[in-house]
Amino acid sequence: MRKRFYVYILANRPKGVLYVGVTSNLPRRSWEHKNKFAKGFTSTYGAVHLVYYEEYASILEARAREYTLKRWRRAWKFKLIEDVNPTWRDLYDELVLL
Repeated sequence: MRKRFYVYILANRPKGVLYVGVTSNLPRRSWEHKNKFAKGFTSTYGAVHLVYYEEYASILEARAREYTLKRWRRAWKFKLIEDVNPTWRDLYDELVLL
């Protein structure tokens, strides 16, 4: 099995605080954010809802995309999210059921 890498966006509410991160284990990392084991920005601002993610074959690709997204305007991130998740639902439950 090949290792996969993920760029993900968390939000505290629709069009609220956003956090962009990268991980090799999206279900585990989302769980850590949701249960506030990831100290720092996400636990401080309550950005615990997984609203968007992308999958990559290499960490280099994932880090490059994370770097790009972190520099995007908020409106661009909102559009990116809403193109695939228009209701801003939390994707965590769907992710752990896969």
